[in-house]
Amino acid sequence: MCRHLGYLGAPVTLHDLLFGAPHSLCAQARDPRYQISGRTNPDGWGVAWYPEPDAPGSQPASPAPARYRTVTPIWDDSTFAATSRGITSGVVIAAARLASPGATLVEAGNAPFVSGPWSFSLNGAVAGYRDGIEEELRAQVTPGRLAEIRSDADSEVLFALVLDRIDAGDTPAAALASVIDRVTACTTGRLNLLLSDGHGIVAVRYGNSLFARRTIVASEPLDADDDWLEVPDHSLVVVTPDGFTHTPL
Repeated sequence: MCRHLGYLGAPVTLHDLLFGAPHSLCAQARDPRYQISGRTNPDGWGVAWYPEPDAPGSQPASPAPARYRTVTPIWDDSTFAATSRGITSGVVIAAARLASPGATLVEAGNAPFVSGPWSFSLNGAVAGYRDGIEEELRAQVTPGRLAEIRSDADSEVLFALVLDRIDAGDTPAAALASVIDRVTACTTGRLNLLLSDGHGIVAVRYGNSLFARRTIVASEPLDADDDWLEVPDHSLVVVTPDGFTHTPL
């Protein structure tokens, strides 16, 4: 599976978000409370964060996220944990990985995946991906996007499909919903998707746990506060600076 989160709010240090919270991404990767498959998420992790605007109230036209990925388990990554104390951002996408069976354990296969302003994560797996579904899904990706894929991860193919739909004019929410429909037309799976362009965040709960509070979505609550909402399964979540909404898929 995986554990992932998306944050859009007042600038915070990556350390506070990923390592410092009582049940931070680091803690839930090592000791998940809601994970269906696997006891830990040891196959590396990654984070994408967006630059702060140069002036109050301004945002870059097409923010390109910075990114860090490694095959080191997040709980063993003391070097980045220390570095993260000096990195501040108001938009963050991060994920700790439990690789799907048969996937190669390389940095290129770890979320977040990034293209232009977009960052993306999948918490889940496409059923039967190594048994013919990979070829079926890759055949639906445009040649240009297909040439950019660098790993054998099912999540990177789904990201390419999402980007194709956005290129075709879909909103981010419509693009995620369309890709869910494409995958479930040919197979099953757990398909929690997470997408940001640095201005907003869109997420899907489809088969795995997802919680939301104000301007954050995460596989599990980061603390024991009682204002976390468990997002209903088969729901789409849209996060803006004003908060979040969720609707059925």
